[in-house]
Amino acid sequence: MSAATGVPVVALGGGHGLAASLSALRRVTQDLTAVVTVADDGGSSGRLRSEFGVLPPGDLRQALAALCDDDDWGRTWARVLQHRFRSGGELHGHAVGNLLIAALWQLLDEHVAGLDWVARLLGAQGRVLPMSAVPLDILAQVTGLDPAQPDRVDVVRGQVEVATTPGTVRSVALDPVDPPACAEAVQAVRDASYVVLGPGSWFTSVIPHLLVPELSRALHASPAKRIVTLNLAPQPGETAGLSPDAHLDALAAHAPDLGIDMVLADRGSAGDVDRLTATTKSLGAELVVADVAAADGSPRHDPGRLAEAYAEIFADRR
Repeated sequence: MSAATGVPVVALGGGHGLAASLSALRRVTQDLTAVVTVADDGGSSGRLRSEFGVLPPGDLRQALAALCDDDDWGRTWARVLQHRFRSGGELHGHAVGNLLIAALWQLLDEHVAGLDWVARLLGAQGRVLPMSAVPLDILAQVTGLDPAQPDRVDVVRGQVEVATTPGTVRSVALDPVDPPACAEAVQAVRDASYVVLGPGSWFTSVIPHLLVPELSRALHASPAKRIVTLNLAPQPGETAGLSPDAHLDALAAHAPDLGIDMVLADRGSAGDVDRLTATTKSLGAELVVADVAAADGSPRHDPGRLAEAYAEIFADRR
């Protein structure tokens, strides 16, 4: 499989899902940009966000690690970036990469420049950008928090709380409601040939990109082909019990006018394929079913298989 040199691709998301997509896409194109959610409020990221008022660096760090090459330099730096300190003191739980990113932000006083410097150090096979220039909070409309009042709608605040809610997420919004987009991310979307949404935490990593007004306008106006990559399994809490076609319904509910060109689903995780096909067609998109899951049966994408699926999609539609 040869790299599709010169084909600009933008991947939107956060966390492990975006990392899986980037690990595959960097094998397919040499012009790759990750646009990453900045709403994390837990763990090391939440502590740095609270202490320094910076963007939460964790999802950005994972994206950078995923873009590291497969040689000794890349593998070593990816491990360093992801390493977490274990101690009884203040550094316990902090990821080295989070501290490195936060340090560069303090030195340079500029988010994008700091991330670009980390990427240069790593020899990253692409660029990592935040979706917004300010840290965000997720607000979710949730039902079922009180078993005695299953239809009551409650508001749950914060990425961690939304991701682990025992209720059913109905919709999400951002606070602030009209955050400034990262200008470089907006330009990357405008210039892209392909934009990939997902996989990832649907309500806290994927859909939030559609709620940043300027970024959403760029997604709507871009001539890029838009590909939605579905998850392999529902996420406990956030999307428990949500079928693959219901994931698409949720996406459409938050961005009803966004055109989707293609939906990529794993053959073993597609659920009711007829229903998924019908939902995909209702969005004006084509369903592509391929073997993209890890061979060991675990609910994770295999980078090589996912890369082959993306390569075929890109080759068929140039």
